[in-house]
Amino acid sequence: MNSQSTSMIYNFAGIITHFNIEGADFDVTPFGSGHINDTFLVKSKIVSYRTYLLQKINHFVFKDIDGLMNNMVLVVNHLKEKIAQKPNGNSEKEVLTLVPCNNGKYYYKDDQGNYWRMTYFLEDTRSYDLVTTEKQAYQGGVAFGQFQYLLADLDPAEIVDVIPDFLNIEKRLRDFNNAVANDKADRLKTVVTEVEYLSSWSTAMNDILKLGKAGILPLRITHNDTKFNNILLDKNNDIQCVIDLDTVMPGYVAYDFGDAIRSIINTAVEDEKDLDAIQLNIPLFTEFTKGYLSETLSFLTEPELKSLIKGVMLLPYMQAVRFLTDYIEGDVYYKTHFPDHNLQRTRAQIQLFKILELNRSKLSDIVNTEWLLLKSNAPIKKVSAAE
Repeated sequence: MNSQSTSMIYNFAGIITHFNIEGADFDVTPFGSGHINDTFLVKSKIVSYRTYLLQKINHFVFKDIDGLMNNMVLVVNHLKEKIAQKPNGNSEKEVLTLVPCNNGKYYYKDDQGNYWRMTYFLEDTRSYDLVTTEKQAYQGGVAFGQFQYLLADLDPAEIVDVIPDFLNIEKRLRDFNNAVANDKADRLKTVVTEVEYLSSWSTAMNDILKLGKAGILPLRITHNDTKFNNILLDKNNDIQCVIDLDTVMPGYVAYDFGDAIRSIINTAVEDEKDLDAIQLNIPLFTEFTKGYLSETLSFLTEPELKSLIKGVMLLPYMQAVRFLTDYIEGDVYYKTHFPDHNLQRTRAQIQLFKILELNRSKLSDIVNTEWLLLKSNAPIKKVSAAE
């Protein structure tokens, strides 16, 4: 997609006038590689003015735009308040800044029914799709740990569930069982082994939800999409800002920890065909864990600490369930690039799950060891306004 073709589809000049920004004679070009929202760089030809990011919100995925944007405003404002009270904190650089429309709202609906929002563009930052160094892994842990910590005193009841049951394994298993029962694409006979394996673990994978319903695990505000490219690093590869706040919803800390580990620990890609290539990068796991616990030590409960490994197991399992559900239904949800792509994805995630299970005790020991080391070493890094 180039700027010429998108300009023919969207009236950028008209859209931009609805936002309270400075500058004139803007160049608008596609930006990033997001799969959900369309993002564009808005740059004034007058170099002294600020640059912005304009996003078209996917209202087919996010049906409650008011709720979505109210969430973002609430979370961003809370983060800015906490960051501003840190020593040397810079809330404009370390937190996304939403640009209001001229009517005071934080989104604009155009004549085509599209929804738009705008943020400041954060200069001199970078993001990576893959974690390649231990420093990056550590910074990733710091980023998502600090994100949870800064929001730990914000009431989850104030946040709208913009995608209900997004990480609810009970719901995902219901969809899976319905797909198996209906066998719409007549593919069940080719995946009997995978179906039986995933079904055999269904009860064990409900642990986090059961603990949450019992009140043992507190409901907190979580990011729910903790892939590494949702972190912006500065020019020194240090954490600067967590982005992509669309899926910030009430959840359990193990969800964010497990989702991050799912990609960081895997030595192969998510849809790896050669299952022998799927191994665990234990040093990256250790460094992410160090970074994460360094920021969450002061608020995590003992049950939450124990749940982190449950999250490490749950997220690849849940992704395997979702891939196989889509395969059985005829590839109706995920984009596929070749026949049986969803089946290949399923098998890769099952293989990752199996290797994680074999190494579960080792990973759990790493979490416990790092927890005890941090507890014994003072001072613990604090970022709360109260401190």
